Amino acid sequence: MHRRFFSLFFVLFTLQISASSILIPMDADTQKNHLKAYGITYWMLSKQQKVQWLLNYRGGSFLLPDGDSVRKECQIRGVSFEVISDSEANRILDEISSPSKNQDAVILEKAPKIAVYSPKGNQPWDDAVTMALTYAEIPYVTVYDEEVLDDKLALYDWLHLHHEDFTGQYGKFYGAYRATPWYIDSKKESEKLARKLGYDKVSEEKGAVALKIRNYVIGGGFMFAMCSATDSFDIALAADGVDICEPMFDGDASDPNYQASLDFNNTFAFKDFILERSPLKYEFSSIDMTSKRGNVPKESDYFSLMDFSAKWDPVPTMLCQNHTALVKGFMGQTTAFNRNQLKPTVLVLGENKLNEEARYIHGIKGKGFFTFYGGHDPEDYQHRVGDPKTELELHPTSPGYRLILNNVLFPAAKKKKQKT
Repeated sequence: MHRRFFSLFFVLFTLQISASSILIPMDADTQKNHLKAYGITYWMLSKQQKVQWLLNYRGGSFLLPDGDSVRKECQIRGVSFEVISDSEANRILDEISSPSKNQDAVILEKAPKIAVYSPKGNQPWDDAVTMALTYAEIPYVTVYDEEVLDDKLALYDWLHLHHEDFTGQYGKFYGAYRATPWYIDSKKESEKLARKLGYDKVSEEKGAVALKIRNYVIGGGFMFAMCSATDSFDIALAADGVDICEPMFDGDASDPNYQASLDFNNTFAFKDFILERSPLKYEFSSIDMTSKRGNVPKESDYFSLMDFSAKWDPVPTMLCQNHTALVKGFMGQTTAFNRNQLKPTVLVLGENKLNEEARYIHGIKGKGFFTFYGGHDPEDYQHRVGDPKTELELHPTSPGYRLILNNVLFPAAKKKKQKT
């Protein structure tokens, strides 16, 4: 009897020792909450625990050290997980390392410090990234013009640009909303802040902010932007020293023939674009494809993620990890990018082939990286001013939101020498 009990105890003890890893699957069939899975991974990194990101394995799964605390945390947050043995973990890693597999294991080492560039009065639900971070339980700090101009960006590894207008034209909302109290108040607050920071015009102050952000990226920062923060940022860089604002925005006339004065050498992603001169039109330039999408009905509005080599191109592979290669489209002031106006150094990560538009792009600037993602909210097809916030509890497996969180974890990856 004692011998039988000892044998049973030995078997159970052996199994407990061998079960030393947690696999968080990220495929469509197994994972119940993809978005919170990123939060678990970030939480582990914040505990100084390394995590392996298994690129192209079951939707981009995560391999974590086992422990009671991580099991409990997964259960509390509703994240699906599997307890696997050492031998099973090694088998998976061996399988991934095979040259015949388009897979790889990337080590995540450190929880990145995250900043969100956003006006202080904005609520978290005004922006898809802050909603994603809040839902995934990933901490972030809000910064705005004062912090940027005071060189505080150096404190952070990753910066998201809220749906800002860096051109000083107040989001081009003039045509539809110039008489509304919120527009009038917002314009007054922006002018007040510009004067406080020593600038005569909002356009000049926003241009200075854009230059500081450019320098942050060149110095090694990671920048992620959505919607109008993408093209308006590049427009502000191209228009450095050029007045492109009409009198209702800054009180004086724009420079004559300012289009010819743009310097596309200053931009991150776009070239040869034509600015929209009319203050009544809700559009910045020819970069955006929103008004050129007549042949893209809502029911067939999807974009496909590009397929990269995990072993040779780990960076774009990381940014495209998902449980589907086809992502539901969504609109914004800047919905998608004109492929003809992308610089040749820019990598297209997601595209709508039907309309020949880029939805999700990535590039290198100096020592840093940037990613631009068209559209406002991946789970709100045509977001409008005053619309209710998106409840991410209803979309825990959103492929569109996963792309945002891929970018959040990207700076945590152990740097490898580029093979290409």
